[in-house]
Amino acid sequence: MWHMGSPETVMEKLNTTPQGLAGKEAETRLTQMGENRFEEKQKKSVIGAFFKQMSDSMVLILLASALVSVAATIFSGEGDYLDAIIILAIVCFNAVMGVIQEFKAEHALEALKKLNSPTATVIRDGKEKVVDTIKIVPGDIILLGSGDFVPADARLIEAVRLTADESALTGETGEVKKKAETIADKNIPVAEAHNMVWAHTVVSGGRGKAVVVETGMNTQTGKVAGMIMSSQSPETPLQVRLKKTGKVLGLAAVTICGVIFFMGILRRQPPLEMFMTSVSLAVAAIPEGLPAIVTVMLAIGVQKMARKNAVIRKLPAVETLGSATVICTDKTGTLTRNEMTVTDTFGDRKRLFECVALCNDRKGATEKALYLAAEKEGFSVNRLNERYKRVDEIPFSSSRKLMTTVHKTEKGYLVISKGAPDVLVPLCSISDIKRGEILKKNREMASQGKRVIAAAYKEVGVLGSNYEENLIFAGLAAMSDPPRDGVDRAVLNCKSAGIKVVMITGDQKDTAVAIARETGICRGEAGVISGRELDGMTDENLEKEIDNYRVFYRVTPEHKMRIVRAFQRKGEVVAMTGDGVNDAPALKYADIGCAMGKSGTDVAKGAADMVLSDDNFTTITEAIKQGRGIYSNIRKAVRFLLSSNIGEIFTIFTAIFFGRESPLSAIQLLWMNLVTDSLPAVALGLQPHDRDIMHKKPINKNRSIFADGLGFKIFLEGIIIGIISTIAYIVGKNIFGSIELGKTMCFCTLSMSQLFHAFAVESEHSLFSKYVKTNKYMMFAFAVCMLMQISVIAFPVMRNIFKTCEMNKTHWMVVLILSSMPLVISEIEKLSVGVKKKVKERA
Repeated sequence: MWHMGSPETVMEKLNTTPQGLAGKEAETRLTQMGENRFEEKQKKSVIGAFFKQMSDSMVLILLASALVSVAATIFSGEGDYLDAIIILAIVCFNAVMGVIQEFKAEHALEALKKLNSPTATVIRDGKEKVVDTIKIVPGDIILLGSGDFVPADARLIEAVRLTADESALTGETGEVKKKAETIADKNIPVAEAHNMVWAHTVVSGGRGKAVVVETGMNTQTGKVAGMIMSSQSPETPLQVRLKKTGKVLGLAAVTICGVIFFMGILRRQPPLEMFMTSVSLAVAAIPEGLPAIVTVMLAIGVQKMARKNAVIRKLPAVETLGSATVICTDKTGTLTRNEMTVTDTFGDRKRLFECVALCNDRKGATEKALYLAAEKEGFSVNRLNERYKRVDEIPFSSSRKLMTTVHKTEKGYLVISKGAPDVLVPLCSISDIKRGEILKKNREMASQGKRVIAAAYKEVGVLGSNYEENLIFAGLAAMSDPPRDGVDRAVLNCKSAGIKVVMITGDQKDTAVAIARETGICRGEAGVISGRELDGMTDENLEKEIDNYRVFYRVTPEHKMRIVRAFQRKGEVVAMTGDGVNDAPALKYADIGCAMGKSGTDVAKGAADMVLSDDNFTTITEAIKQGRGIYSNIRKAVRFLLSSNIGEIFTIFTAIFFGRESPLSAIQLLWMNLVTDSLPAVALGLQPHDRDIMHKKPINKNRSIFADGLGFKIFLEGIIIGIISTIAYIVGKNIFGSIELGKTMCFCTLSMSQLFHAFAVESEHSLFSKYVKTNKYMMFAFAVCMLMQISVIAFPVMRNIFKTCEMNKTHWMVVLILSSMPLVISEIEKLSVGVKKKVKERA
């Protein structure tokens, strides 16, 4: 019933003042009342995660196989339970590794949530301060502006043309007008409490100040959330595709293993041994850990991007980034530094600075530049505001491109408007000659790449009249905002990567064209179109002509939506920047919505897939590069795992097909799965991207992960691994004269060849190419896994467990030569492709 008390009563009850809480008091309340966040459902325990891993269908089959082995041993009276014990140990170790991967992914995603923590402006110790919304406590004084998410339930202290969108809470669409007056009705519904603002609703217009009364689960939204608490992180489209692929591969592997089992029976191989081998082969052949590895890759990649100022809010955006073909970028603050400095003026300089000092909320680079310029000119802005109290206003909007404030004077009221010259000057009472002179000066300043703001004023006797007509022109203020360092190189990189860069700005033509020329987006005025011209085009005509334009000026957020749609209908994948409330629909509709972290509203950030914490265009291009690299690494991991698995299947199948016993036991297959499927695959996910990745065409979003011949490569590489492993078996058995040695050499070759193969899939270029960077994680994975494999042969205890025999230097030399063949063949193929490419370029 907070709405029933006056602002003063509510503040007194909460023991706070309009100057806000003291910092220490806020910390004390935070400790006592808890953070301003919703409770999350209880996380899975380590034991629960372990048993989930053990409940996998293939693991259960393997456990059943171990039990069958134990039963057979009991009935035979042999008393040798070693095989069953080793199988159980490996299965448990694999489950532990799965739990570690799962918790790594979970912790990485938790870190992403922290990166995306929204902020709010509060008054503490009498000063404005930006804090994380989770740190807000009852009694805090919050400041609200257009586009802000309301961080907690709060009682309004003041409201200036304040409106809110409360549809997320009440379900009622449309803007709700807010006022600070007290409401007497005790049982008024939430939707009618006009002096309250509610957590997780959006300020759609105006500004206000409020005192926080409830936080976290005590808010109206928190009460609703308490009823529906059960959510899981959605899987990315890539993970879904890989899961489906895994099921298909699993079905194929089980079928092949079934064929191998029955072939073995027909060849009079021991049934129990064939059963154990077939089940183990099925377990080893199915890349069940791939989705978890992909999650880790995505999460680690996203954290890397965050360190480079690109905060990914939604994991699927990482996949989409690699497919981006068009970047629609804003000008101010994205292509430029957003460090405005007033460099030139025109008109009545004293009146101009008085106007821009009073008609100023000190928000954004433009208003701050005007405010500082007025201070330098000798105006005390605080004194001016005390002398001429603001009593009414019409807030700035991107569609109007104007802001108007009304101030009380001794004689009446002073109206001040500031905004775009081509919008404001026509509203002034001046001659056509004077108007032409002003607009000519505006074009002259803008052609130098400067942003120009006009100011005008008038005096009125009563409030509520038509403020924005018959104004008296005060002057023009031109501000310099040079392009950011490196933007021209970033635009050039985009072009070489097959990505179109277009500028979409609300600024005037001359300013937009000047910056576009400096950054390399366009060379002249060709390919430049205005919002008015867009209004005169049908959607069909815009779609036909869209590729001809690189600069869109004087556009509204509605125009942005049309531009995005036109590009998408042409089959383009669009990344778009935005910062305002009205940009939110276009940000959501774009394939990759990029909100500005500094100047962006909470609504824009909420609708976006990615937040640029530095508002910098080069960050978008860096994010696209990282997105391409992550997707490329995922393809490498898929290629490595599947080709390795095909090699294992081929080796067993060939032996059984030709009437021989399996060269590998169930324990050996499971050991290989443990050695080769974890560390090398993760190391591939951490591989630095190829240096020429931005010289390639964008990834086609509709193409399979196996496109560009990857499926054939996987199959061929698997066959090569299988063939050389079979050769190792034949050499050991027939040349060195020992079946046990042949099996041991086959076992080592099959395992080690997969480790060498990991280096082969690191890059499309030769390992000796300038484009390939060294991956220390791969070197570590190779060394650890190689030592694990050697230990199986080197130590007598391990030889007894895995049924291997000792090998001499000659045997090891043969194994190493055969094992390295996948890498040697790959290097020869890459070098031949490189030579052919150079010959073609010379021709």
